[in-house]
Amino acid sequence: MADVTVAAVDLGASSGRVVMGTAGPNVLRIEAVARFGNEPLRLPDGLHWNVLELFQRALEGIANAAERASGPLTSVGVDSWAVDYALLSQGRLLGVPFHYRDEERAAGVDLVHARIPHADLYQRNGLQFLPFNTLYQLAADPSVPAADRLLLIPDLLTYWLTGQEVAERTNASTTGLLDVHTGEWDGYLIEALGLPRHVFGRLVDPGDIVGPVLPAMAQRLGVRDLSLTAVGSHDTASAVVGVPIQSDDVAYISCGTWGLVGLELGEPVVTESSRAANFTNEGGVDGRIRFLTNVMGLWLLSETLRQWDRGGESASLPRLLDAAAEVDAVPLFDVQDPRFLAPGDMPTRIASWFAEREVAGPGSQPAMVRCILESLARAFADAVDDAERLSGQVVRLIHIVGGGALNRLLCQLIADRSGRPVLAGPVEATALGNVLIQARTAGTVPGELEAMRGLIARTHDLETFQPRGRSARSAH
Repeated sequence: MADVTVAAVDLGASSGRVVMGTAGPNVLRIEAVARFGNEPLRLPDGLHWNVLELFQRALEGIANAAERASGPLTSVGVDSWAVDYALLSQGRLLGVPFHYRDEERAAGVDLVHARIPHADLYQRNGLQFLPFNTLYQLAADPSVPAADRLLLIPDLLTYWLTGQEVAERTNASTTGLLDVHTGEWDGYLIEALGLPRHVFGRLVDPGDIVGPVLPAMAQRLGVRDLSLTAVGSHDTASAVVGVPIQSDDVAYISCGTWGLVGLELGEPVVTESSRAANFTNEGGVDGRIRFLTNVMGLWLLSETLRQWDRGGESASLPRLLDAAAEVDAVPLFDVQDPRFLAPGDMPTRIASWFAEREVAGPGSQPAMVRCILESLARAFADAVDDAERLSGQVVRLIHIVGGGALNRLLCQLIADRSGRPVLAGPVEATALGNVLIQARTAGTVPGELEAMRGLIARTHDLETFQPRGRSARSAH
């Protein structure tokens, strides 16, 4: 089998990138050909995503990939964050998509639960409670009756590239309107919530060829015969493909803006215990289940650094991490407190959390960084323990991928807190997962997820962190 070259558009909640990937039986290389920020827009009616700017940057990146590739690009795939959506009427946007961190996104929670209690919802959709889940946003969105199509963010870019209005299944599973057992749109829920069934489009699976790029788009990109392949368009679904899992006793942490902590399972877990623990059952590639929970991730650190920068107190992150590693003891806080969700002055919010409990908070920048990382490590370790308990699947090793894999202090603290070895890398797991699904469709890499993950393990360097001290468990 010959190698294939593809483009992966990977949009995160804080930044985006376009990656050119080359994959074959023993080859897996990626090169970032475009990187760009993803800054929200504050408009009079709330916080929005700048989707037009993101699409422009994505097009520039695909064009760069086509220009740099030694041969023709075979396909392009798009992934992004979950939950948020665009409404269209006759192919045109009905307003700029809202950002899930907009303060008004939770307005629909009571409306939904008045019709269907969360315990009943969980049995049908398997989703953890997040106040900005798509179904809650839709319940309070006055634009829905005027729409003839709803497209999640990667589906919107897919539409602009191909003219095809589809819903990729892994991301659709995060709306709360997909049946967790069948993977199909849940007509009962849609009707019970008073939503129009016709706005929910045809479902496609990772690996399906959605269609050719529109001629006008192809001309703009400088390409011919370029198709768009559906990937795990929820970035976490692609990231889990990119975790080099080699056994069944592994938990993963996809750590970036958010920390997604969980297991890959064959069947959903929709017990009352898993609902109470706020674990979700989201669709994965090849029908797998991503049994996980959301933990506030490196957002806490990045917002803290931004606040220091705004206040003229900026400091080098590498130096701060070195200094934080020397801090002996810090108090810990609950990283899941809702006050930490919105953008803003994170150091003051953390200080107020401690002040409310009459606890002395961290007194220096290195102590604050150590406090954040220790608190995250505790939350991640607790989530792994919960995943093991709720699923009955023993966890002996933790894989961390994404930007968090670069934070050696965080990786060591997770190992220490969990009592399990932590295997860090690859950092670009999401882009790798995106590329691999496209390459599999092109027929140049093995078909099974396990074989694709073996290719990652053979071609990428990983670092192991062993637990230190009494927290290390002999059972693990």
